[in-house]
Amino acid sequence: MYGDVRKLPSLDPLKGFDAAARHLSFTQAAAELFLTQSAVSRQIQTLESQLGVKLFRREVRRLALTPEGEVLARAVAEMLARLAEVCAGLRTGQRRPRVTVSAAVGVAALWLVPRLAAFQELEPDLDVLISADNRVVDLEREGIDLALRYISPEAPPQGATPLFDEVVFPVASPAVAAGLPAVLRPEDLAKTTLLAFDSGNNTPWLSWEPWLLGLGLARAKPKAVLQFNQYDQVIRAAEDGRGIALARGPLVAQSIAEGRLRQLGDARRHVAARAYFLVRAPHAARPEVERFAAWLLDEARKTGVDGAG
Repeated sequence: MYGDVRKLPSLDPLKGFDAAARHLSFTQAAAELFLTQSAVSRQIQTLESQLGVKLFRREVRRLALTPEGEVLARAVAEMLARLAEVCAGLRTGQRRPRVTVSAAVGVAALWLVPRLAAFQELEPDLDVLISADNRVVDLEREGIDLALRYISPEAPPQGATPLFDEVVFPVASPAVAAGLPAVLRPEDLAKTTLLAFDSGNNTPWLSWEPWLLGLGLARAKPKAVLQFNQYDQVIRAAEDGRGIALARGPLVAQSIAEGRLRQLGDARRHVAARAYFLVRAPHAARPEVERFAAWLLDEARKTGVDGAG
């Protein structure tokens, strides 16, 4: 019925190929599988040798699947997903219920993780797995139950539930804020370090240039600029007194409430281009997922749509 199974590739090279096909990177595949990059490369070479076809094109700074690779990637993904489903079913009676949640690194670190202790008090028998990743993951393919998405409110995914809007304003640690006026002047900026966020994506509302322009400081020079590619690093640096940052209201509400950060001035900018949503995976109709989703929505209400806490 299945042909000669002795001619099938072994599972490890197929797992290595699946990870490399999803990430289009041997380095990221190796990190996911806890292998070295050379080990993943050897797995792919073994698989290509066994099948007699090339599975990837090695382009400048990236990989691309060949047509044969695309066919195999779909088949392997389906096979591994089915195998994982069967194995999970066999273990159902032995494991605790678990909810898997996807969120961008900044949202996970600053908003979700600090609140999980409260959920564990309410649901001590329910495990939560946080998958922090700045890419938009495929919920079905990667076994994700819920996702916190930072997206345009004009076209959210079907069934997405709004959590809160995006609001941006400058913040600093209490010690740094105490030495600054409510409205910055050129002489204040010359003594101030700006903490900047640049993930490589187009997010002008998180850039200092419009704020400085609005304050009439477009030509003024700060003391220094520290730039980060992860947003939680920006906020941690601000809490440590390294400079002033542009805060995303919902993500810093707890830091402000607990006195680790203070808003500078009264100006707040509502960002119409982005909002935070809760997205449910189609396969995730389980009681524990619904309980966690209800808790998330309650926490979002407590945060407040303006991020005031």
